[in-house]
Amino acid sequence: MMRLNKYIAHYSTYSRREADRAIQDGYVRVNGEIEENPATQVEEGRDIVYISGKQVSPQEKYTVIVYNKPKGELVTKNDPKGRRTIYDGLSKEFRHFIPVGRLDFASEGLLLLTDASHVATVLMESDLERIYKIKIKGVVTPDMEDAMLNGIYLDDARAGAHSHSKITSMEIKPFIGFKVQKNQSNYSILKVALKEGQNRELRRFFAHFGAEVADLKRLSFAEVELNNLPTGKTRYLTRSEYSALYKFLKEEKKRAREAQRNKDKE
Repeated sequence: MMRLNKYIAHYSTYSRREADRAIQDGYVRVNGEIEENPATQVEEGRDIVYISGKQVSPQEKYTVIVYNKPKGELVTKNDPKGRRTIYDGLSKEFRHFIPVGRLDFASEGLLLLTDASHVATVLMESDLERIYKIKIKGVVTPDMEDAMLNGIYLDDARAGAHSHSKITSMEIKPFIGFKVQKNQSNYSILKVALKEGQNRELRRFFAHFGAEVADLKRLSFAEVELNNLPTGKTRYLTRSEYSALYKFLKEEKKRAREAQRNKDKE
């Protein structure tokens, strides 16, 4: 059980004071009846609360931050070789946060971190769009463009990989999209959009065509964009970004339940 004003403040954008005012002014209904007492007890999952015609629903509390990872940091808690990790750059308050996927040592840009392990897992395993800006040595060839459009299976995916990687082959699905911004003999610049982020996928992809990736920067992950966040700095998700994330997680949970029900019927 929870006080009505606390319930509204906990599960909506209203502050406790704003919740008190809305209740006292008659804008709140509990189970269809106007309730003007902020101290009324409500039970999560049983009582239905509306404020100004909009339902206030219990939502799990979690925090997600955006980190503009610099080059030269590992996405790991500890490195046996003593190299710098993202946790050397993050504030102490984020030391327990879990990264959503990885950016390799030489890559930079948007990295999401969260204090909820299941949120990290769902986002990592999702096919949400990731956009990267890449600088490669040499030109973008027709063969590269064909593989970006149609996907490619790399029988030998060791080129472009970390020396200790155990992945020797890789299926790279068609890119969501790509745009060649500069195409020159000495270097070229592209923006590419992927649905997944396999281990050094882009470095392996271009290495297959004999092109080395000189710079790789992630610009966005789904609705979340890096924009003007300085290198090495963090920010919290905006209200609209949280709203989009909550909607996505809710849909994923629904899909998982339906998949489980279908499996149980088999």
